[in-house]
Amino acid sequence: MKFSIAALLSGALFGLGLAMSGMTDPRIVLGFLDVFGDFDPTLAFVLGGAVTTTGLLFRLVLRRGSPVLADTFQLSNLKQVDRKLLGGAALFGIGWGIAGYCPGPALAGLGIGSVEALWFIPAMLAGILLHRVVNRA
Repeated sequence: MKFSIAALLSGALFGLGLAMSGMTDPRIVLGFLDVFGDFDPTLAFVLGGAVTTTGLLFRLVLRRGSPVLADTFQLSNLKQVDRKLLGGAALFGIGWGIAGYCPGPALAGLGIGSVEALWFIPAMLAGILLHRVVNRA
């Protein structure tokens, strides 16, 4: 039960941060990508804040030896970039550029009644199902 409560609180905090920073508005993301048009640097500041926070606190958290609610940290041991990673990143970036949404802000946008999120989330779920079907084949 404590894992579920921690997940709910973490997700709510993440969604609140996305909403407060304006990342639930796909126009801000699309404005950031429109370098030669109506450029909006807001996303760069949000990303910079996230990278700075992670850079400062990640090593500090890992010094604990284990997470608060688990026995061990679940860290990837992958060290190479392969075709699947590059292809997935490219598809993610293309979808993000077209829609102005990625999964986190889309779910937060759904929570605030964003019409764009109502279109994006079914497409995202279809992509997840397609990935599962292709990987099983």
